[in-house]
Amino acid sequence: MLAKFFEALYRKVLVNIVVKRASTVVYIELYSKKGAIDNVNAEFETTKLDEKMLEFITSYTKESPYYYISILDMSSLQGALPTCSKNRLSYYYDLSNCEYKCYDGKWTYYTAKTELYEIEKVYKETGVDFIFSPFVVLAHFFKDKIDANLALYALVQDSFISIAVFENSQLLYAEHLDMETSNEVDDILLAHDMEDEELDLSMDSGIDLESVNVDEEDGSELDDFSDIEDLDSIEEIDEFDDSKDVEEELLESEDVLEEAEEGNFNEDYQRFSLIQTSVAHFYKDERYESKFLENMYIADGVGVTNDLKKYLEEEMFLNVYIRRAEIDAEVCELAKKELGL
Repeated sequence: MLAKFFEALYRKVLVNIVVKRASTVVYIELYSKKGAIDNVNAEFETTKLDEKMLEFITSYTKESPYYYISILDMSSLQGALPTCSKNRLSYYYDLSNCEYKCYDGKWTYYTAKTELYEIEKVYKETGVDFIFSPFVVLAHFFKDKIDANLALYALVQDSFISIAVFENSQLLYAEHLDMETSNEVDDILLAHDMEDEELDLSMDSGIDLESVNVDEEDGSELDDFSDIEDLDSIEEIDEFDDSKDVEEELLESEDVLEEAEEGNFNEDYQRFSLIQTSVAHFYKDERYESKFLENMYIADGVGVTNDLKKYLEEEMFLNVYIRRAEIDAEVCELAKKELGL
């Protein structure tokens, strides 16, 4: 009773951290008994907890003993499986080096233990209360859709794409796709192709230079890894427009604009290629109950161009719907669910 009395005297401070490719977004919401009363966010040009970020966070957490640090799991070695049965998990993936949890009694999400320990190490000065899987964010964000019919879903971040197939809230397939790893593989393949072409030319093979082509191919409860201090003990993580345009800042030169557009084009084509490959895995892998996909829902956390929608519709014959997602705010919503706010 006394604890609840003191708790009512202080605001709750919800700190939500989302690590991007080259920066980190920190979204803070101040919450009273009457609800959210204020929020603030800042972006830092670092992917680690540096002095400026720590100072920003502590300037708010020092106001109350009731503060909670939530992080979106940025691990590359993570995923989700279509069962909670311990006897069936190993059929899909070897989880011996992973922490995993069951979501709503229906499916399981997991992350490599080493990556969770690294998160704990990086944020040891602030502590970590919740680590949320992007698959949990995706399921919560599209709860109004996954409870219905069969569809493909994707959470798009600048470095990762989390893919999931749901039917009547049951996960059928999931894959966590790393944009950076895909880029590195493509670069290696391209470099090897170019070396082979140069070798042929040096041997005077009679190749017409103009004919040379270098191909580029590329639960009700919202479970989380919340018991961070005891990781070893864990056994088991329409308002649609065709697209939502985001206002672009005026660029000073046409050359810069063309370069930016080309970069977005390349990234959206890369995203399309990764999604296409993932769907092929879903159809071909006998471990999964594959079904024909007609609809796709994208939670857009980066501001994709309309090219991505066009690729998916024209090449994969999907009906594609894109909803803008403020991922840091979505992480905060999950924290509030955990805390009963």
